[in-house]
Amino acid sequence: MMSMPTDPEEPCGTAAARRALPVLWSDAAVLAVNKPSGMVVHRGWARDGEIVMVLARRIAGAHVFPVHRLDRGTSGALVLALDPGIARRLQDSFAGGKVLKRYVALVRGIPPESGVIDSPVPRSPGGPRVPAVTEFRRLATFERYALIEAVPRSGRLHQVRRHLKHLAHPLIGDVRYGKGEHNRLFRCRFGLHRLALHALEIELAHPVGGNPLRLFASIPEDLAGPLRRMGLPVPGEPPSGPLQRSGPTD
Repeated sequence: MMSMPTDPEEPCGTAAARRALPVLWSDAAVLAVNKPSGMVVHRGWARDGEIVMVLARRIAGAHVFPVHRLDRGTSGALVLALDPGIARRLQDSFAGGKVLKRYVALVRGIPPESGVIDSPVPRSPGGPRVPAVTEFRRLATFERYALIEAVPRSGRLHQVRRHLKHLAHPLIGDVRYGKGEHNRLFRCRFGLHRLALHALEIELAHPVGGNPLRLFASIPEDLAGPLRRMGLPVPGEPPSGPLQRSGPTD
């Protein structure tokens, strides 16, 4: 799915916001964007210059409401709502396992061709562990490393990152759950200066009308470039079919 073109008459701040935060889908109920690695969704204690909520508000020209989360280091498809009722409906869909999320990850070691990780993970910082399941399949290998697809069947704190560590195949670029020596190696050899995790695709029912909505977020160059330098394929050619089109803008 391609980002939608900007209107030459729109305010400069909106055009800049679209460049910083590419739009995947926009209508009167839903705004979906391709979040860059390094950008936070909410403003926390750190005084980040650009955050998703501010940029998305400029793009939508209205208040926006978060539906799910992506870690600062994770790039990819992120869904926001333009109405609190719509946000609750979408949050229920995410919590109820009615949303398919597909991630691409570069990990240390060579995992099995496919498998299921079933290990409890906290729902929030310091909270009790709750059931969590992630499916994965191996896409390609490079030396002692592998590119995989991960499909979390639940939405827990750092679930994909925790589960890959639990599998003994931690993410490259993960300063919390990974290994510094491997992270440094990929920075020096391939210029990979970020977490090697990207939310490639989300499939869900549109909260108004229930039509299927497929959101595809192309892998940004700060991850795609290092993958090419490793000789690995860059997943994510837009799928064929009517659902890859961009939505109308309001």
